[in-house]
Amino acid sequence: MSASALGVNASTGAPITISGLASGLETSKIIGALMGVEREPVTHLTGEQEKIQAEQSQLQQVRSSLEQVATAASEFSLPSLFESAQTVTSSEPARVSAVSKSGAGVGGYEVEVTQLANSAQRTFTFKSPVSEQKLTIEGHEFTVKAGESAKQLASAINADAGATVYAAVLEDGSIVLSNRATGSTGGEYIKVTGEALSEKAGTAREGKNAKYTVDGVEGSSTSNTVANAIPGITLTFGGLTPAGPVTIDVEAPGPSVSAIEAHVQSFVNAYNATVEAVQAELATKPPVKPTSGELGVGALFGDIELTSLLNNMRDTMYESIAGLDPEMSSPLDVGLSTGQSTGGGGSTQSSLEGLLTLDPTKLAEAIKANPTGSQQMLEQWSQKLQGLVNAVSGPGGSLESRISGDQAQVTQLGIQISTMNEMLEHREKALQATYAALEGVISRNTTQSAWLAGQEESLTKSGA
Repeated sequence: MSASALGVNASTGAPITISGLASGLETSKIIGALMGVEREPVTHLTGEQEKIQAEQSQLQQVRSSLEQVATAASEFSLPSLFESAQTVTSSEPARVSAVSKSGAGVGGYEVEVTQLANSAQRTFTFKSPVSEQKLTIEGHEFTVKAGESAKQLASAINADAGATVYAAVLEDGSIVLSNRATGSTGGEYIKVTGEALSEKAGTAREGKNAKYTVDGVEGSSTSNTVANAIPGITLTFGGLTPAGPVTIDVEAPGPSVSAIEAHVQSFVNAYNATVEAVQAELATKPPVKPTSGELGVGALFGDIELTSLLNNMRDTMYESIAGLDPEMSSPLDVGLSTGQSTGGGGSTQSSLEGLLTLDPTKLAEAIKANPTGSQQMLEQWSQKLQGLVNAVSGPGGSLESRISGDQAQVTQLGIQISTMNEMLEHREKALQATYAALEGVISRNTTQSAWLAGQEESLTKSGA
């Protein structure tokens, strides 16, 4: 019998492959087509798994954003936010700044600065000694080493906590000594003995006190920071006032309007960013014919729970809070507003989307007119908002349940897909073995037929 044209590889653990065909059939394509049909359920499950994973990821992002809103809202209940303090402002803070250190008289103060406090100075030429020398500055002794430079001496002076002067080295190598404290010194200041330093004539400058007036009353200070010119207020002089007095305004004790405004605006930014992000997910439609990479697009399109949450969050902005003064019972009363759920003629797009806006003027007026009422309203409203948000995004909330449910489905689908792939692998091997055996039978039959035909031909020739 002649050798068969069929070659079959079937090493242990590897799929059977057919390298020669006796039947003329494209066996590999047939097996591929059969397996393609049998893999359709796996493809379907994989697509479902991708959709659920996309929904899970989007829900996690939404939850994170909502948690930030809840955290920002919770800070309206911080006692420090409405802590009473006096606000002090300056008409020219670069020249005269002011801060409250204790209770100060309410009203305006006119401050003029005619002289700034400075320190005494003397300038010296420096001669590096050939041998170690002693140098005394204001009774404080220093050692100047042989060959020491001006910069090294200045560094030693500045690093000495017991010294009363600072040292600076000029470009020409001179050393300027200045008192560490500002203020009037008179004619006796910065006494130096030692051969390393020689004073430059005409460079000495006395220390001076700051000179100022408050409401026309003259004053003097050894420092440019003055703590007793206005009782309860610390002034800092940054420059003279040649154009006229600087006005220092001291308000009555109360919450800091600027601090509260900054906090409210920060909340508004977090709230709006979250609303826009959620609305983007709700408005994203799934593709009509998604490709494999688009199966998760639009997983939250029109999500009823999230749509309801946004509507409820928006409603809290204009619903009055029971038990509060009617004139201070909702965020609208402090300048926080948004469009109502149904919208209306003339509404802006941002209001229809439920984005918040802040009227700083109205907020300031409300805090000044009724600080206690403003605080109570913001606290109770923020607690209500937190309750709504946390019921959805907080621990044990509905989003946590949905995310966990999605994870359970993803895990279960993964098990099913793995099991089915394993079965399909066995199925493919079985088909390959079956077709290989079929090819073997066909090959043997073909060979036997050819042999019989040859025998018949030989017998015919022999009988002729």
